[in-house]
Amino acid sequence: MDAEQTSTNSDSLADAMRLAMISGVGPRLRKALLAEFGSAAAVLAAAPADLRQVPGIGAELTRRIAVARTEIDVQAEMDRCAAEGISILAENMPEYPRSLREIHDPPGILFVRGEIRPTDALAVAIVGSRHATHYGLTMAERLAGSLARSGITVVSGLARGIDGAAHRGALAAGGRTLAVLGSGLANIYPPEHAELAAEVAKSGAVISEMPPDSPPVGGAFPQRNRIISGLSLGVLVVEASTNSGALITARHAMEQGREVYAVPGRIDNRLSRGCHRLIRDGAKLVETVDDILEELGPLVAPTQSGDGAIVHHPAELLLNEIEQQVLAKITGEPTTIDAVVIASGLPISQVLSTISVLEMRHIIRRISGNLIARP
Repeated sequence: MDAEQTSTNSDSLADAMRLAMISGVGPRLRKALLAEFGSAAAVLAAAPADLRQVPGIGAELTRRIAVARTEIDVQAEMDRCAAEGISILAENMPEYPRSLREIHDPPGILFVRGEIRPTDALAVAIVGSRHATHYGLTMAERLAGSLARSGITVVSGLARGIDGAAHRGALAAGGRTLAVLGSGLANIYPPEHAELAAEVAKSGAVISEMPPDSPPVGGAFPQRNRIISGLSLGVLVVEASTNSGALITARHAMEQGREVYAVPGRIDNRLSRGCHRLIRDGAKLVETVDDILEELGPLVAPTQSGDGAIVHHPAELLLNEIEQQVLAKITGEPTTIDAVVIASGLPISQVLSTISVLEMRHIIRRISGNLIARP
């Protein structure tokens, strides 16, 4: 990469950070602005009259956007991240998780300590009460360990209770785990999980959409829950009262088209009520890890590792180059086969045979004769 390209990429990242850091511009408004103007740079350079044409952008937000380049010290944040060993991922970067990019309100920037790998696309979130019982902690740790041994990344929020047990279960099994924070990465919350966060970073990643020194504030935790579910194929709830934040994560999962699972508990325990409500509403009842693997079905493909253990991989990661090329032109919205042929540049016969393979693997679905889409 030449110096000019490096400078362009750096400017693009800086503008993406500025836009994400403007107070009052949340994920949905950011997405609306990008849809209107095309890039973070164009948003920051837009005329006030044009900005106010975007629903939700009033006079005060227009002013904040106009002064963002002079008032938001992005370089200081970038220097802070470099000193702390924190990577910065913008939504348009290839390292940014694709599953997260596809939700309705993806974070514009991710701050990451550790590494997010392509194989982390095969992930299940485990969430639940901060005031968990011994039963809940045992089940969370046991199920997380079983998922990790199956090659599935465990995602959670590093909170007290079920979250901490899920991370520890994955680590004890030698697996990968991702922790999504409601604070900055240099301000671990709860503070007693600082050592756990360091262990997670070695075997996965600790992630936040907030700058490193951001404090834990109440509103940030429900918002981070959409990231937990967005990174996952499904969300498993282990112990939750009827007003638990874990149910917010489950709701995000439903809205994002993810699977929802729940572990049943004692009927006289208030921490079972949230899980039982989810099960009544259609969540998959989970007793063992097999209940989760069966439900994921075609999304995972089992293979045998060198030591004889069965490991699961995202089905899409096992595709050859042509299959990946065709799949890249198919979204969650109905697409005609003709459009895929044109977009891929491949012969129609090759596209048709590849679509048949993708259908058999349940990676895409046929809506009608000529219309296809991802599930």
